[in-house]
Amino acid sequence: MKKIELESYNLNIFLKDLKELNISLSENQLCQFMQYYELLIEWNQVMNLTAITDFDEVCKKHFIDSLSLIKVYDGDSDTNSGNKSKIYSSASVIDVGTGAGFPGIPLKIVFPDMKITLLDSLNKRINFLQTVINELELKNIEAIHGRAEDFAGKGKLREKYDLCVSRAVANLSTLSEYCLPYVKVGGKFISYKSEKIAEEMAGAEKAIAILGGKVEKQVKFMLPDSDIYRNLVVVYKCKNTPAKYPRKAGIPAKEPIKDI
Repeated sequence: MKKIELESYNLNIFLKDLKELNISLSENQLCQFMQYYELLIEWNQVMNLTAITDFDEVCKKHFIDSLSLIKVYDGDSDTNSGNKSKIYSSASVIDVGTGAGFPGIPLKIVFPDMKITLLDSLNKRINFLQTVINELELKNIEAIHGRAEDFAGKGKLREKYDLCVSRAVANLSTLSEYCLPYVKVGGKFISYKSEKIAEEMAGAEKAIAILGGKVEKQVKFMLPDSDIYRNLVVVYKCKNTPAKYPRKAGIPAKEPIKDI
């Protein structure tokens, strides 16, 4: 891993925001975040990874936002099954539509024992993610090129994961069809949303039920010391997803289940 001079960064805001999430990092983990930032900015000059490039904004709007998952997924006993789950030491996680690696890579840095799959449809982004994985020396993490619909079929990655996360911009009904097929019965799908979504939630109820899930909770909050509104929607997988889902590429976006 590249040697990072932490003294060259003003980490005050980032460290304060981490503390608000009850997260403390080692020097090595901080160096990994800084190297991730440097790679993001370097690659962003030749391909479109993010419109956010200011250091403090990347830390808050990408890193802290990704890590806000712990507000709803803390490893306590599962209220639906009563079973204890060692979330951070053993969870298998897939990040669907990961883009530049959010939330998957920040989660991997903070919780290194997580087993993470990053899935994205653009091969150039996969090349970037593989570089990040290699440069940060991350283990038990893979970057896969493909559409969400293509890898959720029988014999592939279907119902293999304890947790599916996504910050992808898509209607919750469509996103549920992309994501719930990857989740084991007893696992969870957590959608990161940046807007108030009461109408979207109501429209997605039919899709979520058909796909084998039920909304467990919705947590609304502001990112630390900001006016940035966030929503985390937690869907519990209570039964297997019917074999017909997800439908062929493009159909979930054009014809969400709620409209069928």
